[in-house]
Amino acid sequence: MGHHHEQYSARKHPEFVVLELGEDVGALIIHADPELHGTEIEISPAHDDGRRSHKEVLERLTADGPAFTAVFDGQPAGEHTLWVHGEPRARGVRIDGGAVAELDWRTAAVAP
Repeated sequence: MGHHHEQYSARKHPEFVVLELGEDVGALIIHADPELHGTEIEISPAHDDGRRSHKEVLERLTADGPAFTAVFDGQPAGEHTLWVHGEPRARGVRIDGGAVAELDWRTAAVAP
């Protein structure tokens, strides 16, 4: 009998996010468009492109409606590179210890 495994990013995520922060450790939140839902984003130290970890863009429920975010916590302070589909999307992304950095990758709505 086979087992059905739901993809983690497929469900909505109403739970709170707990961030690991410290003197030399920070976090990064990337706000994305719904089209990036389920996309794996990788992060590496700026000086070491080969040392990567990853997070998926998840749909999170907020008071204002759905939000699509990737949350990287426990990241060493310093500059980082972000990767999508194996290609660098952003270099020199600064994460400070004890703080939460944010990037907005949402496209702006075009007024008629």
